[in-house]
Amino acid sequence: MPTHRETILAALHSRLSALPATALRGEVLPERVPADGLLILRDGEPGEPEVTLSPLAYHYQHRAEIEAVVQGAERDAGFDTLCSSISTSLATDRTLGGLCDWVEAEAPRPVDLPVEGAASLKAAVIPVILHYTTADPLG
Repeated sequence: MPTHRETILAALHSRLSALPATALRGEVLPERVPADGLLILRDGEPGEPEVTLSPLAYHYQHRAEIEAVVQGAERDAGFDTLCSSISTSLATDRTLGGLCDWVEAEAPRPVDLPVEGAASLKAAVIPVILHYTTADPLG
């Protein structure tokens, strides 16, 4: 049975998979970026939880990361569209179906990356903070 953390990350990946861009989880950057863009979800760090007693509960602000990559002549517009679609997707249900207390993305810091013999890439890491509570730090 998957842990609460894994269930949340799988739900986030599922949400990203519904977007037009190709969504991967924990993969290396492929040699070719799909025309609609590429999203790679990284599990990130759960950080140090706040702990409450009676009943014992661990309150996390887990920092996952989405690597967003677009390529081509219209990469600025494509990147903006991709970020906008992520924002809209997360805003439709900030609890991922009740799995989290709250999900919020932070602003990306895009960079242009030259590629020898091909169109440049525009990429950024988009931090996503997952607020959730669990009874066991390993669960």
